Amino acid sequence: MTKNTTLTKSDFVSDVTAKWCPWCWDFIILSQLQNTFAKAWIPKEDFVVISGIGCAWRLPYYIDTYWFHTIHGRAPTIATGVKLSNPKLQTWIMTWDWDWLSIGANHLFHVMRKNIWVKILLFNNQIYALTKWQLSPTTERWRITKTTPIWSIDEHVDPVKFALGLECNFVARTIDTEMTLTQEILDRAVKINWTVFVEILQSCVAFNPWSLNPIRNREIKEDYILRVEHWKPLIFGRNKNKWIIIENFKPKVIEFDIDKIPENIVIYDETSKELAYIIGNMSWEEFPIPIWIFKSLEWLSYEELYAEILEKNNIKNRGISEILEDWEIWEIK
Repeated sequence: MTKNTTLTKSDFVSDVTAKWCPWCWDFIILSQLQNTFAKAWIPKEDFVVISGIGCAWRLPYYIDTYWFHTIHGRAPTIATGVKLSNPKLQTWIMTWDWDWLSIGANHLFHVMRKNIWVKILLFNNQIYALTKWQLSPTTERWRITKTTPIWSIDEHVDPVKFALGLECNFVARTIDTEMTLTQEILDRAVKINWTVFVEILQSCVAFNPWSLNPIRNREIKEDYILRVEHWKPLIFGRNKNKWIIIENFKPKVIEFDIDKIPENIVIYDETSKELAYIIGNMSWEEFPIPIWIFKSLEWLSYEELYAEILEKNNIKNRGISEILEDWEIWEIK
């Protein structure tokens, strides 16, 4: 693609008809991703979309670019190979809460700690929906499912806490109904050259439609959501009169008169690892659910360091036989 070539969303629409449950928000996310690709000024052939298992695995079929449908939890290993063989490729991974936080948790762990230059979209509907309503690692405690017919007593996994704990350099959370926010995060992510992790909170229309009700209700959602914006104060509530402050490294909610700004306000900084960890670890029972970009901290990607090592050791243009014969060989007797 040359500078004068303009792509549109339709250029990324494949000839495969998108099929999910009626009213599923995956249709919207697919459309937003196609918009992001079209606006990125990147050739179509430089995109690769990789998926594992779950409802999100269908998404690569519907995008007209290169794609790979892998097995349970193994998308990160394929993506790592793609990036090391051709670092210029925009590699996006579509995954589901149980696909990566249960079966594939080990692979998610390593792709983040290595800082592989991939974009991870984790669709979190808090249930095994594709296999009809079993307990997921992100299902909240005290829920009834087919695999927990009495009650679930498991503590659920928070994907954002997981990513922040692994020092992932770009961590964000959005909600399927927050379309403007989701589009903004995707547009930001396409420009970043290190690991990107985006959790998309969803309600499964078939098997978990009642989840996330407070944060999807237009009338009351602002009391349950904290929009974490760079260089802006941590204010929430329908009347914008609730504030998150930090005392002794712990968050606290205070209410104030909108005409009188508190002295100990917190201005959010997405380059602060410490602040991201404090806000990202807030309990949903006690605090509003934080969304937006928690952390964006530039760092050398694994591929950049890998290429540097190859160049320094003159390995890039050498054959495997030459490399092996050149190295010291240990003889075991």
